[in-house]
Amino acid sequence: MRDLVRQFLRHGVVGSVAFLVDFSVMVLLHETLGMDPLVASIISFTISVIVSYWGSMKWVFARRDDMSRRKEFAIYMVLSFIGLVLNSICMWIGQQLLLMRGIDWAHSNLYMVVKVLATFIVTFYNFFSRRRWLDAGNPNAPGSSDQMW
Repeated sequence: MRDLVRQFLRHGVVGSVAFLVDFSVMVLLHETLGMDPLVASIISFTISVIVSYWGSMKWVFARRDDMSRRKEFAIYMVLSFIGLVLNSICMWIGQQLLLMRGIDWAHSNLYMVVKVLATFIVTFYNFFSRRRWLDAGNPNAPGSSDQMW
């Protein structure tokens, strides 16, 4: 259990960096280019996946010996696509809830709050799906050793 918590904390660090990229790009696209927050969120999430992949596979999860880098990357992208769909559904639901209250989320900062909530939900999916499909489960794995903790 301790190893799982340690690995989840590492995932949290990598996820925080990826979130900063995701959130910053989303705000930049919306505030400077006038892009719809939902569309901006899809683009920013996609960009943040690169940061997340690098950090996750270097520091959180151990490489599986039975999996090539190409297959690992493909699985990571499929799992990330599912995460993108979950993120987009959360953003859309948030938008609809605000619209039902007469709030235009694109002209307030509430789209940012919705993004934070969506990220919180998707974080758990990301960790457990990647742990299930990509982690070698090796006791000496980066996510379960005492190298950094």
